[in-house]
Amino acid sequence: MAAEASAAPTSGKLTIDLGTDTGPFHGGASGTLYGLYGDGVPSRNVVEGMYVRTVSTKAQDGTQHPGADALEMLRPFVEAGGKDVYVYLTDIYRGFPYEWPGATGPERLADFTSRVRRHVEQVLTLGAYRSHVVYVPFNEPEGNMFGTGEWSYDGTSWRTDPRAYFAAWRDIHRLIKDLDPGARIAGPNTCELYDEVKGFLEFAKAEGVLPDVVTWHELSSPDEIRTNVAKYRALERELGIGPLPVNINEYAHNYHLSVPGQMIQWIAAIEESKVDADMAYWNIDGNLNDSAVEANKGNGQWWLFNAYGQFTGNTVRVTAPHPNVQYTLQGVAALDRGKRQARALFGGAGGSVDVVFEHVDPEVFGTTVHARLLEIPWTGQVGAAEQPLRLADRELPVVDGKVTLRLTDLEEMSAYQVILSPGGLGAVALPPSVRWRRTYQAEDATYLGGGRSLNGPEGSPSDVDKFATSTGYHVGGLRTGSDGVLAFSVEVPQDGTYDVSVFANSYNLADAVREQGPTNVFLRVDGRHPRELRLPLGYKWAVWGHTDTQVELTAGAHTITLAAKDPDLGVTRGDAVVDKLDLALRDDRATGSALYDAEFAALGGGARVDCTIRGASGPGVAVLPRGGTATFWVHAADDGEATVTVDRIGPGEGELTINGESVGTVERSSAPLFLTSGINKVTVTATSDRLVLDCLRTGPSGGLLPTSTYPAEEGTTTGSARVTGAHTFASGGKAVDGIGGGPGNALTLTVTAQRVGRHALTIRYSNGEQAPATHYNPDPVCRHADIAVNGAAPRRVLFPTTFHFNNFHDLTVPVTLDEGTNILTLTADELPDHDGRSRNQFGQRSAYAPVIDQVTVTPLA
Repeated sequence: MAAEASAAPTSGKLTIDLGTDTGPFHGGASGTLYGLYGDGVPSRNVVEGMYVRTVSTKAQDGTQHPGADALEMLRPFVEAGGKDVYVYLTDIYRGFPYEWPGATGPERLADFTSRVRRHVEQVLTLGAYRSHVVYVPFNEPEGNMFGTGEWSYDGTSWRTDPRAYFAAWRDIHRLIKDLDPGARIAGPNTCELYDEVKGFLEFAKAEGVLPDVVTWHELSSPDEIRTNVAKYRALERELGIGPLPVNINEYAHNYHLSVPGQMIQWIAAIEESKVDADMAYWNIDGNLNDSAVEANKGNGQWWLFNAYGQFTGNTVRVTAPHPNVQYTLQGVAALDRGKRQARALFGGAGGSVDVVFEHVDPEVFGTTVHARLLEIPWTGQVGAAEQPLRLADRELPVVDGKVTLRLTDLEEMSAYQVILSPGGLGAVALPPSVRWRRTYQAEDATYLGGGRSLNGPEGSPSDVDKFATSTGYHVGGLRTGSDGVLAFSVEVPQDGTYDVSVFANSYNLADAVREQGPTNVFLRVDGRHPRELRLPLGYKWAVWGHTDTQVELTAGAHTITLAAKDPDLGVTRGDAVVDKLDLALRDDRATGSALYDAEFAALGGGARVDCTIRGASGPGVAVLPRGGTATFWVHAADDGEATVTVDRIGPGEGELTINGESVGTVERSSAPLFLTSGINKVTVTATSDRLVLDCLRTGPSGGLLPTSTYPAEEGTTTGSARVTGAHTFASGGKAVDGIGGGPGNALTLTVTAQRVGRHALTIRYSNGEQAPATHYNPDPVCRHADIAVNGAAPRRVLFPTTFHFNNFHDLTVPVTLDEGTNILTLTADELPDHDGRSRNQFGQRSAYAPVIDQVTVTPLA
């Protein structure tokens, strides 16, 4: 990627007009349908750091899917910064179309009405949290309850004869408002903005039952967002209603989701339209629609929404090379005059482009700007991502009110961010995050042996139901019984340690994968240095993650092989497909470290940006008054100790919190602190009248925090809990299974702490439980453990799927330990429905804890 000042034309121009204000930044695109399973899945860090504004989810105790019960995730969602929970009342039923009981339409509607009443009565017990609830009485009524199918009210589509649907809407609306006059109701929630919605609004206006929020779905393309929002606003003016809030509460397809270069096109259209919108739910719940990985990690899409959510100020006009055309370069931008900062996000096309900032106000930016260019790459649906890659820091002159960045070698699947700040004060240009990188496609590699399959095409603009793949094709053949070898010919520019990422997938329910879980393959470089890799599992084929390692390479040509058998290490068990191999060389000085500039952090409590202080790492600093805050979203590759340094200028003082835990004061020197694998919320709060922050830096562990690991098999088991050797990928080949089904079936571990205080319990576990599904969504089930420390009241912790009981992940839980010996007890039992009596009858609430491999104990600081 090249970035330089230029006035020469390229293949396109993206114009960002800083002089044309389009309204306050809204942030509405960061919504999710079924994206939250429960408190902790995904973690509050992941939810808050993605700036999730709205969530659509099932009614409490609904049987449509496991988890995602509205009243169980309402409070944690709001506490993580969420605004509204849209309750799909129809999802209290199973099936799609909804299987509402009754022999006739009136009988079915009577059953539904009684359930709606009960749900509203439950919401009324929630105190202030109930103000965040929005009721959605009917979902896609034209294809479900008021369509023409088996489960229709009367076999007639409301689009043909709307009387039954209109009456049901009126009666349910009045029921909800009678029970809770302050309730908000959303609808009609149709598959698209049909012309018949006009008749619905006319009826609702005449009967006094207009929705408080107008909702429909856009399972189309971003250009339809702009077109249909404008169409709806014209309809409001014609009918003399509103303007009402709009939530397009299902948007985007499999081909788009997880891909930053695709999703930025949707974000731009939604933000420009100033509406809320929720990403569609095609796969598993609890992963923010293919944004979250495990419980606490983000992929490339997560980092895109993190960048979008940190916009402040007002949005400005962006003119794309092909305005409002899907699968072309699109963007969104905002200007915060108080921060003296402009941010732009764009992507969707490869090649080159001129990014032109117009009307650059000299009173805000001066005559020279500092431009930071970042890339947010695609890392797969289940592939965790580090923070965005810094591509360039540039000091550029403002010429005739314009600044032009010429960008070449854009990657179509990536999104990009440019942050403009005042320049000309000697800011040190930071080096790129990665010195050199290349991608090698599996279909271009040489395949030796038998069993090769070239698979594809996968997702494309003409087949959006399939998943995105780097070129649309991938290669199979590395499987049980194979002698296949996939050989990549690579060439590198210099001697060094190179990062290797193998983008691959194994479908967790495929016959050959069920036996072992992760498919193992064997990597060699030039026929030497063998190592075994375990490739990622996914919920379907062509759901991509990556397995990472490092290799030593000398300058020049090499062959990197992935093989199904190795003479020294063994044979493959399973079945995998490979998409590509990525090679990267990082700056030696930056190995294992990262820098986060304070002027780009999320600021609160009166904190401000100052770009006049020389010697800072970037174009400015953050100046915090007493009580002011700077929050950094920090990536860690693993759970454990990291070296954390807060660089400040001058004598100010502050307090440091990580993931809500106070870990001490801001010191001049670095400190060993515990970071959780994935996303960490690191906040500096000023405790003096003035604290000037330059940046926050993280580095590798210095081995200073005492850490102890306790194998589960060395604990005490009671009841049905037992040590088993069936999980070959457990540490030492043994783990504890059968915890749960009641408190008598437990695992107890004795752990020690050098001093009293807060510690991290890092639990290595597996969970392959999956409930029977009624349609295209796989339904993995979160297991839980009730964890008690020294006999205190237990804390319930959710453990997301690992896609197989022989696939182990880590999950960290903070606890308070006494000095010396501590007793940890893990039990589990099935959670009843909201009434405390009834139970889910479809296996959607597990009574069991995950399989436990080991527990590692580390002080937080």
